Amino acid sequence: MSIRQERVASLFQREVAGILSSEFSDQLHPMVTVTGVRVTADLSIAYVYVSVMGDSEDQKNGVLVKLKDLNPRIRKSLGRALRHQVKSIPELRFFLDRTLDEAHHMDKLFGKIREERDGRGNGSESENEVDQAP
Repeated sequence: MSIRQERVASLFQREVAGILSSEFSDQLHPMVTVTGVRVTADLSIAYVYVSVMGDSEDQKNGVLVKLKDLNPRIRKSLGRALRHQVKSIPELRFFLDRTLDEAHHMDKLFGKIREERDGRGNGSESENEVDQAP
């Protein structure tokens, strides 16, 4: 990404996050966090990544559907907020950011590996001695 794309993406991330928290918080019941924005080279499309605090996958997908329904209103608010900073407001495309879910899953896997290693270490104390025997 070019420096301009990075700056515009950062600007969109701040503004969309502010719009969602101030204007649409009552319609988006679980907490929604804008984790990142990526824009195309011609600045015509902005890919908005959101994290949804929720337990079920259905709840998260429901919020994503709601964001897509609210897209024209969000874009209009974004246009009002940025009318003096960008020439045109890009098409917004919302995606679930599953990074936190994946990190939590990886933590669980590493925890299981640690438990298995600890279990093996306690069961046979002289494992190293067996490997080194002539």
